[in-house]
Amino acid sequence: MLCVALAACSAAPTPTASPLDPTLSPTQQPSPTVQPSTGTPTNSVASANPSPPPTPSPTVTPSATASVTPTPTLTAPAPSASPITTPSQHFKPNSVALTIERYVTDPNPLTYLTHAGDGTGLLYVVEQRGVVRVLDAQGKFREKPFLDISERTLSIGDDACADCPLYTDQGLLGIAFHPGFDSNGKFFVDYTDNRGNTVVSEFTVGADGMGDPSSERILVRAFQPYQNHNGGMIAFGPDGYLYIALGDGGSGGDPRNVAQRLNKLLGKVLRIDVDSGDPYGIPEGNPFVGDASQPDAQPEIWSYGLRNPWRFSFDRLTRAMFIGDVGQYLHEEVDVEPLGQGGRNYGWRIMEGDACYERSTCRRSGLTLPVATYDHGRDCAIIGGYVYRGSRYPALFGAYLFADYCSGRLMALDADAALADGHAEIFELGDTTLNPASFGEDEAGEIYVIDHMGAIYHVIARQR
Repeated sequence: MLCVALAACSAAPTPTASPLDPTLSPTQQPSPTVQPSTGTPTNSVASANPSPPPTPSPTVTPSATASVTPTPTLTAPAPSASPITTPSQHFKPNSVALTIERYVTDPNPLTYLTHAGDGTGLLYVVEQRGVVRVLDAQGKFREKPFLDISERTLSIGDDACADCPLYTDQGLLGIAFHPGFDSNGKFFVDYTDNRGNTVVSEFTVGADGMGDPSSERILVRAFQPYQNHNGGMIAFGPDGYLYIALGDGGSGGDPRNVAQRLNKLLGKVLRIDVDSGDPYGIPEGNPFVGDASQPDAQPEIWSYGLRNPWRFSFDRLTRAMFIGDVGQYLHEEVDVEPLGQGGRNYGWRIMEGDACYERSTCRRSGLTLPVATYDHGRDCAIIGGYVYRGSRYPALFGAYLFADYCSGRLMALDADAALADGHAEIFELGDTTLNPASFGEDEAGEIYVIDHMGAIYHVIARQR
C-alpha cells in the first residue's frame, strides 16, 4: 500500500527498507509488540533525497453534468456517531499511555475499517485486493464477503501489477456508508481500477444484505500517472455530503504543481452531493462555485494544496475535519479545518509542513499552515486517525490519535487546543512494530489500529 504513505518511496520505483521484511508473507511476520512511551513532545529530522524528473500532467474526467444543489441550512449530526457523554476529565498526555491488543487477523493486506452507523455493531474491513469483509461483534469474520470487486481492482499480486512494490497505494482504499444506509442500502468505495486510475463509485446491497457488485454507479474517475499519492479516504461529513481525498498524482515534488491548480482535482479534498445530479450534485456552498475570480476552478473542490491526504476524519463533537497529509522527504503534517470552512490552501508544494519546500524563503500569504508537524528519522509517513470521543478511556477524551507507517509510533495531540489555537503539541503515547495503514472507529467511538500486513488491534489507554 503505502507509497501512499511512504515519502521515501516517492522518488524511485522500488521500495526502501521497511520495519517489516517484504519477503515474508503476513502470516510469517513477527508478532507486533507495543511499548508505552513517555508522553513527551516528539520531533526528529532527516536529510532530503533527490527529486524525480518531471512527469506528464494528470487529468480528471470532467464533471460537466454535475448540478449545483443548495447547501442545507441545518447541519445534521454525524450519521455514525453514538450520543456523546462528555467526561469531566479531558486529554492529559502526561498521564496516559497507549498500548494495543490484537483483535483479529486477516491473511490479506488491509487498508481500512469502519461501520455503517446502523446500530448492528458490525465492522467492515477493507482488504487491499478489492474485498470488504464483515466482522461481527464477537470478532468473527462472516464467511461471505460484503463486497468483492477484486476483478476490477488493481492491487498487490495482480498480473497487471506484477512490478508494483509491496507498498503501493493502489487497490481498494476506502469505504463510506450513506447516512441513510439503514433504509436505502447505499455505500461508496474508493479503488484503483485495472488501468491504475482512481474510481469512486456507489453500490447498493442486494436481497441478501450484501453489496451487489453489479449495482456499481461510477461517480468520479481520476487519471493517476503513478502508483503513489492516490489519496483513498472518503467519508460523509456532518453536512451529509461526501468528501473525497485525492493525492497530487504521485512521483515526487508534484512536478506539474497540480495541488495548487484549481482546474485539477488532484491534490484536493472534494465535496459532492450524492443524492442529486447526474452523476452527482455540487453543493452551492462549495467555495469555488460561482467565483468569478477563479473561472477555471473545478466546482467539486472543497480544499486544496495537499500532497497526499491519505486519511482524514470528522470530530464527532466539534465536527471539525482533521487531515493527516503525507509529506515529501522531511515533514509530516496535521491540518485542522473548522466545520464549513472550505476553500483553504494547505500549501503544498509551496511548503512541506511548516517549512518552505526546496527553497529558503517562500510566500506564505493566503496559506493555512498545519497545526502540528513532525520530522523524519525513523518516521516516513503520517497515518491520520480520529479524535477520541468514546467513553471507555476518559483520560484520552479529546485526543486526536495518529501514527507513522514506518516507525509504528502512536501519537496524539489535543484536538480542542488545535481547533481553538491553530497549533498543538505532538505527544508520543506508544511505540509499536506495526506498519499502520489506518485507524478505524466503531459506533461507540472506540478506536482500532489496522496493520497493513493483516491484523486489527484495539487501542487501549492506560494511566501512567
